[in-house]
Parts: sequence; structure tokens; C-alpha cells
Amino acid sequence: MHGTPRARPSVMMRVGTTALVLGALLAAGARAADHGWFEARVGLAAARACARAWAEDAALVYVENDGLVDPTGAAPRWGYLFYSSALDKARAYSIRDGKVVVAENLEMKFEAPPLAAEWIDSGKALEAAEQEVGHAFRLAHGGQLKTMLLVRGALESGDPDLTTWMLVYTAPHIPSLFVVVDAASGTVRRTWSG
Repeated sequence: MHGTPRARPSVMMRVGTTALVLGALLAAGARAADHGWFEARVGLAAARACARAWAEDAALVYVENDGLVDPTGAAPRWGYLFYSSALDKARAYSIRDGKVVVAENLEMKFEAPPLAAEWIDSGKALEAAEQEVGHAFRLAHGGQLKTMLLVRGALESGDPDLTTWMLVYTAPHIPSLFVVVDAASGTVRRTWSG
């Protein structure tokens, strides 16, 4: 169940590159304390409406928090990445306070499978990670949850159609802890440090 991830290197590089691009895209904005906090699914309707106006075939392929995630799995902003096969382009939307605050095309080539239609929200994914290893990691090392991202096929080579949450915990002077949670069942699939 736990161990080193076996995702294809090219897929992992795409996910890592996407995370960096979305992180940079979402970095602008006011202090998080000035805005409402919400779980990932709450901002999806606003992002999807804009994405469908951009391209009728826009499919959600990636979700990531912006800023801190609180103990309930809420953040002040979430980023949503959509891919259009008709346009062969990807477009990212950042949602804060129920509104789109950033909407930009990604200039890099990014073709990814759409996320499963049904997935647990960020709060349930965080709860599963905390129960399995996250809480112990934070207590033992003074760590914190840094990133939550939702992606399909990149993190579970045994089931390439699986949509999963990946949670990244960081702490000073030790490797980060990665926790992959099945976004359908809410069970932890694997953990590793790196």
C-alpha cells in the first residue's frame, strides 16, 4: 500500500510543472485572512462556467489550493485547470470569494485526462491523510500541510484512471511527506518522503 510512487516520469514531470505554473499564477492577491475560506468543490461552479464559455469541451483536469489550508480542508483560493481537446489548450482559473480573480491560458503543452465526475472534497481528503500519517508528521516535526492537488492518472500507476488527491506536508530540515488519497473512496493509497 505504501512506498515509492511508480508514476511514469513524464507524467510526474507534467504534474510538477503544472503545480509550479499554477502556483505562480495563483500567488498574486490580497492576504488570505481578508477573504472567506472554502473547500475545493465550492469554487468549481464558477470556474466551470468560465471554462465552458472559453471552450464548450473544457474538462477539469487539475485542482490545487492557493495559500494555507486550514484543519477543515478549506483555503482562501483554489485553482482549477481545464483542458480543451478542440483547442488543444489548457486554461487556469483562480477562485476567491466566489469570483474568478485570475483566468489565464497556460503557454505550455498540457494534455491530461479529465478528473472523475465524482470526487471527495478537500476536507475529506485531508481528514484521511491526517488520520493515516499527517497528524503524526506535523506533531513529530513541527510540520504543516503545504499543498493539496487533485489529479487523475499521474500518481497511481496501478490504476491509471484513478483520480487522487496528493497532499504535501513540509517541515524544517527533513524531507517532505507525500500522501496520496483515493478521491473516490477517501482511503490513503500510498505515502512517501522526498
